[in-house]
Amino acid sequence: MSEKILVVDDDESLRWVLKKALEKTGHKVTTASNGKEGLSYLSRGQFGLAFVDIMMPDISGLELLQTAKEKRFDTSFVIMTAQNTMKNAVEAMKAGAYDYITKPFDIEEVEVIARKALESRDITSKVSQQAEEPHKKYEVGRELLGKSPPMQKVYKTIGKVSRSAVTVLIQGESGTGKELIAKAIHYNSNRAQMPFVAVNSAAIPKDLLESELFGHEKGSFTGATERKPGKFELAQGGTLFLDEIGDMGQDLQMKLLRALQEREIDRVGGKAPIDINVRVIAATNKDLSKSVSEGTFREDLYYRLNVVNIKLPPLRHRKEDIPILVDCFLHRFSDESVTGRKYITDDGMKLLTDHSWPGNVRELENTIRRMVVLSTSATILPEDFPSKIREASSKRGEKFDDMSLEEIMKIKLAPLISSVDLENTEGLYSIVLTQMERPLIKLVLDRCRWNQIKASKVLGINRNTLKKKMTILEITKEKK
Repeated sequence: MSEKILVVDDDESLRWVLKKALEKTGHKVTTASNGKEGLSYLSRGQFGLAFVDIMMPDISGLELLQTAKEKRFDTSFVIMTAQNTMKNAVEAMKAGAYDYITKPFDIEEVEVIARKALESRDITSKVSQQAEEPHKKYEVGRELLGKSPPMQKVYKTIGKVSRSAVTVLIQGESGTGKELIAKAIHYNSNRAQMPFVAVNSAAIPKDLLESELFGHEKGSFTGATERKPGKFELAQGGTLFLDEIGDMGQDLQMKLLRALQEREIDRVGGKAPIDINVRVIAATNKDLSKSVSEGTFREDLYYRLNVVNIKLPPLRHRKEDIPILVDCFLHRFSDESVTGRKYITDDGMKLLTDHSWPGNVRELENTIRRMVVLSTSATILPEDFPSKIREASSKRGEKFDDMSLEEIMKIKLAPLISSVDLENTEGLYSIVLTQMERPLIKLVLDRCRWNQIKASKVLGINRNTLKKKMTILEITKEKK
């Protein structure tokens, strides 16, 4: 179906490329060289879709987008940015963008996004896109770091859910940063000036958790010498973060369900319900759907919490983010070192990126802090690393580069699979796939005589994705 599309960018060559590509797919394309010109076109005609650059000399793409939403233009927006940062992702999605893409991008990627955006425009136009401007911003890019595709997906979701009071369930292994995600949602919402209250359900004894959450009246039990407001009351108008929700007992689950449904609570020993205006964000490192099937978690509460689900990837599944995190932690802990700012060698960084990090970002942070404090020189060498990281690296032995795919299967996978505890192992596919990715791509490139278009087709991935993987995995054609 043919639609009118607007392209707004101060780069003339990019405007020309996008115009030609989108016109080939049957659309009528208009181009503008700056934000004011783009707004003028939008005010004069109906455009189904607009591709807008985030950085322009007069007004930014985000300002253009916000103005267009205020004027209720029935247009879907895709933000184009050269800076693949969390801040850009969150701000774009908060302002009501359909999506955002990072330069340089493949034309195929643009065509796919255009098709999907136009297909969903009728639905999107029915939803209010007015962004709530928080009075206090969470420091995006300081606490939450990462440019990997899984984290970009998380950032987009944060931007979308921040505009509402919808309940969110965050799932992820210990140490992945679930509370940071909850804070990012809170401080990018219209509740930002109100309290953010966190409760770890696993850290509080079960017989005290009810009082902790809902409060108690004086004399309601032994030791209750005065009235005490609970976390729900302390979070009034703001956000209550319930960490490790999967460890909550079923009696308390029922009371929590009632609070979410009725928007009111009862203190322990209280005689009258208390109205609450609290957004609840829950988190767990457990598979709650499995807990439901096992009868340890209420199904009705699960569905009440799981309105929007954010799954945080473990660090081993986003290893391209490790250098960014390491640099941040080195800078953060520099004032704890007598020698000032520390640096890590390339060999040291390779040890860090090769490690599996079962404790995720928290383990990486603690490891960097330990090395910063204990190392005696400005450069942290591989020998300064904890022994478990060095030993794990040495046990990996021969590099995959020097082995055929068949040898990897025999030598690496057979012992691994034979030793697997089938009852307690999850995610084996992703773990093995990550380890096999480099030799697989290299073998396919060799077979295709390093024709990247053909190799990407054989692999079933986008050519741009192949290029990124070649860069990250340091795959280059050997000189003969």
